[in-house]
Amino acid sequence: MLLVHLPPARVLTLLLSLTISSIAKSDFLDQFIDPLDGQFDASEYLAENAFGFLPVPVVITEPAVDSGLGMIGLFFHEDEQSAAKRKAAMKTSDDAAAHLLPPSVSAGYAAYTGNDSWMVGAGHMGFYKEGRLRYMVGGGHGDINLDYYNIGGIDLPRSLSIKTKASGLMQSLKIKVADLPLFIGASQRYINAELSPASDLTNLLPAATPPPLVDTITDLLTKDVVTSGVGLVVQFDTRDNVFSPKSGYNYDLSHVFYRDEIGSDIDYESTTISGLNYFELSSRWRLAVRLFGETVNSDQPLPPFAKPSIQLRGIPAARYQGSDVAVLETEVTWVVNNRWNILGFSGAGRAAASTSGIGSASSQVSRGLGFRYQVARRYGFNVGLDVAQGPEDTVVYIQAGSAW
Repeated sequence: MLLVHLPPARVLTLLLSLTISSIAKSDFLDQFIDPLDGQFDASEYLAENAFGFLPVPVVITEPAVDSGLGMIGLFFHEDEQSAAKRKAAMKTSDDAAAHLLPPSVSAGYAAYTGNDSWMVGAGHMGFYKEGRLRYMVGGGHGDINLDYYNIGGIDLPRSLSIKTKASGLMQSLKIKVADLPLFIGASQRYINAELSPASDLTNLLPAATPPPLVDTITDLLTKDVVTSGVGLVVQFDTRDNVFSPKSGYNYDLSHVFYRDEIGSDIDYESTTISGLNYFELSSRWRLAVRLFGETVNSDQPLPPFAKPSIQLRGIPAARYQGSDVAVLETEVTWVVNNRWNILGFSGAGRAAASTSGIGSASSQVSRGLGFRYQVARRYGFNVGLDVAQGPEDTVVYIQAGSAW
């Protein structure tokens, strides 16, 4: 919890000093050299040490929260049979993780930003029963200050800063269907939030806004609100690796019902579809295509955090919101060698007040360049950096695994 009270520079100094002091011994450093290619690799450290974890520093350049610093700790878990297969593959294959059962992963994170936003949390992604059972859970608490440009379906003439103190939990459980790459299951989502706008909302809403709607939105943004939902989820997954895929497909469809009977203050429904497509064009070139769409259906104004927004590298969080969002993004990768990749990406998204309005909505475009280094060959896990230019800003991202 110290992270939330220290300025970003102090946080970075603390994290670096802890990391450096923990790896000072030369015998400790030896396990970070891959005997197959002599390159830096964290596989042995993560697999052979009971408390081994991969620290991923996060330099937050997100304009919506005025930059900041954070740290993610990734812990990999695998059963004895999978560990033996990976250990054997490490000795003979550059691609030791391809098509093997993915290990379970736990993560913890903390972050602090320049506009006094902070967050802490943890999560787990588990693969059980030889991969037939998939479970994911994540939760956290934070105090986030974000600027919003659309409230209750009404576009604002200028941004409204809203402080959101929130605790959240989400989880899903999916079961494999026969021997197909198809998984069906259930999901649950919960957010308890206290909202407080930084200025008088009535001065921002258009003059023609009906007084009852003004009162409803004002009330929504000045009190605690709980959204609680359960839903169904279907996944089709043929990826060769869940962390940094090179080939295969991953399609997710979910529909979540938020109802008073399960603790939600607002009744509404949310439908999300995500399609990730990975193609190996040659030994040197790869192509990836991401499709994303989300829609919410409600008879009441929704709190800002419940509305979908365009999520693309280079576009600030919550900058473009609507009841419906559609995104298309492509990524081309040049494989320098087994360790290093250089990539370029471009995407476009649209947000509208209705599904029928997506076709006429304006497109928000982003583009950028990045690189990846395979830091854990045993798991096919890459880390790297992306620089993305959006409609308003240029943003830098540290990536752990795929950007998607």
